[in-house]
Parts: sequence; C-alpha cells; structure tokens
Amino acid sequence: MEKVTTIAVNIIVVALVCLALIWANTYYRQRVQFQKGEAALKSGDYIAAIAGYESAIHMYTPGSSLVNDSAQKLWDIGTAFERSGDLQRALIAYRSLRSSFYAARGLYTPGQQWIVRCDRKIAELLDAQAKSGQHRP
Repeated sequence: MEKVTTIAVNIIVVALVCLALIWANTYYRQRVQFQKGEAALKSGDYIAAIAGYESAIHMYTPGSSLVNDSAQKLWDIGTAFERSGDLQRALIAYRSLRSSFYAARGLYTPGQQWIVRCDRKIAELLDAQAKSGQHRP
C-alpha cells in the first residue's frame, strides 16, 4: 500500500511540474507577443499592433494580466479608429478582440464581458456603415 501511495504522489508531482512548465512557456510567448504589439503601437503600425495583442490573447493563461491589458489595447485602438472615422479598421480591431477570446476557449470561454461589448460595438458600426452607404461585406 505504501508503494502505491508513493507512486501516486510521484505521478501527481510530475503532472503538476508539467502543467507549470506549459503555463510558463505559454506566458513567456504571450509576453513576447504583447511586447510586439507595444512596439508596433509605439511606431504607429496599428495593424501589426492589433496582430500582436490578438496573439497575446490567443495564448491565454489564467491569471495573466497581459490578457486584459491586450484586450484593453485592442479596444483603445478600435475606439481611436472609430473617432477618426475609419470604421473599417475599427471593425478589424473589435473583431480581433472578440475572435481572440473565442479562439482561447476551452472548458470555458474567457473574456465574456469583452465579447458582449464587441458584439454591441460591431453591430453599431455595421449599422452606421449601412446607413451611410459605406458598408462593404
């Protein structure tokens, strides 16, 4: 009985170490993508910034502040495009934000509040485009 307990404990320890390594690797890659987004944003390359932040969310790690930071950056980019009248690029930012969380889902879908906000904003922008005759499928 003691041998079975030792084997079970060893299996649990190995499993926990493996999970920690996977989490750390994913977090590292998430940080790299976030930094690429930050560098692109700083240089004014908004499409590359969107791609960086989107990739950071795709590498969802529970408890990482980078997920929410990336989401907020995407929202801010969309808002800036919207204010400047570039509804197409605003839609790109909002759709990227929404799809990032859908892509990160597993047992549950993270970012539900962002998805709801994006759904509303996308519908609003598509309606505005349709009314102004700017709608492109």
